Amino acid sequence: MALLGNLIWFVFGGVVMGLGWWLAIGHLLSALFCFITIIGIPFGLQHIKLARIALFPIGMTAVPIR
Repeated sequence: MALLGNLIWFVFGGVVMGLGWWLAIGHLLSALFCFITIIGIPFGLQHIKLARIALFPIGMTAVPIR
């Protein structure tokens, strides 16, 4: 079911309305800027994860830090 939901989101929310695409592009650009320095690499990796969530959000869960 999550695959079907992600497919619907990708087509209608991402492509037609542009919601997921703009978020994903913003996070990927932020990741590129973070990768410039050694200190920014972990933040860049997190931006890549957020870009994936922007394109395929259904089935993802946020886990709180203790």
